[in-house]
Amino acid sequence: MAGGQGADVPDARKRAWGAVYKPRYSGIATFMRQELREKEEDWAGVEIGLIGVPFDGAVTNRPGARHGPRALREQSTLMGRINHQTRARPYDWASSADLGDVMIEGVYELDRAIGEIEAHYARVVAAGVMPLTGGGDHSITLPILRAIAGHRGGPVGLIHFDAHCDTGPELFGHKHHHGGPFKVAVEDGVLDPARTIQIGIRGPAEALWDFSYSSGMTVIHIEELYTMGLAGVVEKARTVVGDGPVYVSFDVDGMDPVYAPGTGTPEVGGFTAYEAQQMLRGLRGLDIVGGDVVEVSPPFDSANVTSLNGAQMMWEIMCLMAEKIGRANGRLDAS
Repeated sequence: MAGGQGADVPDARKRAWGAVYKPRYSGIATFMRQELREKEEDWAGVEIGLIGVPFDGAVTNRPGARHGPRALREQSTLMGRINHQTRARPYDWASSADLGDVMIEGVYELDRAIGEIEAHYARVVAAGVMPLTGGGDHSITLPILRAIAGHRGGPVGLIHFDAHCDTGPELFGHKHHHGGPFKVAVEDGVLDPARTIQIGIRGPAEALWDFSYSSGMTVIHIEELYTMGLAGVVEKARTVVGDGPVYVSFDVDGMDPVYAPGTGTPEVGGFTAYEAQQMLRGLRGLDIVGGDVVEVSPPFDSANVTSLNGAQMMWEIMCLMAEKIGRANGRLDAS
């Protein structure tokens, strides 16, 4: 448009959207349309690292979560730049980049794969980057916790959204499976059970979760969630984790299968996508040191519903991380 009232609209949009001012369906899909920085030497200055872990070698039921990172990247192009409810502006408050996928050579060797993931995240946190991960099955959270706790020199707390506690015993002679990462994390000394809360638990696997109770974790079953209300659940979570460092792990099967049909172990009767957003938004101000969204299995998805909801939850966690970083660096007032 040459002249007239709308002549400056493109420039205004470019100022508002920055480097991502282009059609959402164009270009190479990266997490949240952020710059791709796969090489470790390019991580300097990155405060939030968006990372994919394409691994599902520890599933106990339906496979496919190895394809989760690609699907999450694709749907994350729909994410915006401001949280309309909390007013968070993650791209103004923190430097973020897509660090690519973890290279896993031991795709047929479970223990080796777990070790490779841990080694990768050890480099990430040593570089001063806070990791936000798209999985992958839930076994990937264990090596991430090991890397974070190892760097910090002590265990962290956990806010865990899921249908399952994932504190099960060895399965078929192996401790590394997606139904047991948090039991191993406690035994490894990288997770503090007294500062762990598990939200949305339900289903026939209840008999496997004795370790959650015996170790001192707080478990909120789905029925209790609705009795307490969202505000009550958030208040309880904040009380349990306190002021210490906390990791946020979101398994999409915590949501009802209506909102997450594409997952390995769906459980009917879960919370809604809106309720998940409200609970995550209620965690503002906590000392979050990392987070993940796991168990997106595109082969079982319908119309990208699961990957879209998963990407939304990644973005909600990203807002929490960016607000923490922005507040620490005095950027919130400036925006």
